[in-house]
Amino acid sequence: MDLRITSCNNFFKLKGILNKSNVDVFQSEFQEAFEKFNALTISVEGLESVDKHGVNALADLHEKSLQHNIKLSIVGLGCKELYDHFKTQEAA
Repeated sequence: MDLRITSCNNFFKLKGILNKSNVDVFQSEFQEAFEKFNALTISVEGLESVDKHGVNALADLHEKSLQHNIKLSIVGLGCKELYDHFKTQEAA
């Protein structure tokens, strides 16, 4: 399954697989969202898997939100790769 991004105002749902082949679509979608909203919520509940490129894209999104003073919430259990990345960053 490829990546599907659905949204309602500033709430976004990710479903499928976030990987190298679709990370550009992900980044452009949220670049536009950063221009429209000052707070975003992203549900990763529907993600089946995320490769290292997808994890880096989400981490970059987090960094951009801090730089531009945009409130970013990532909610849902999602997949293990994503959880492990942010858990290691928190411990460091």
